[in-house]
Amino acid sequence: MKVHRKEMLESEIQKLLSEALMESKDPRIRNELISFTMVRLSKDKRYADVYVSVLGDDEERKATLELLEKAKGFFRSYVARNLRIYTVPEIRFKEDKGIEASVRIHKILEDLGYGTGKTEEPEGEEE
Repeated sequence: MKVHRKEMLESEIQKLLSEALMESKDPRIRNELISFTMVRLSKDKRYADVYVSVLGDDEERKATLELLEKAKGFFRSYVARNLRIYTVPEIRFKEDKGIEASVRIHKILEDLGYGTGKTEEPEGEEE
């Protein structure tokens, strides 16, 4: 499979999953701040690892991932209806810890005085 085709499929699946999330009738899913940050297809296109970012604490993230796992069939059928592909991949939701890590690093940098966005002049060099 060509690389650009795989990337196009991943992008299209991510877009369709976001649309399905908006059309979901489950209020527990609709009321959460969920974003699908990345989709990675396996080489044989049988599996799609969907990385999910959820705003909230650890318990809220785990609960949301469990809800998404239970609604996996809805998401897969939505993709199947809207994407012309021979075999629709099985969706596997995974927590994306990249955004959480970047927020934590940003906070540490701010605590150290590097993340303010202002360029401070060194002390003793006043004009």
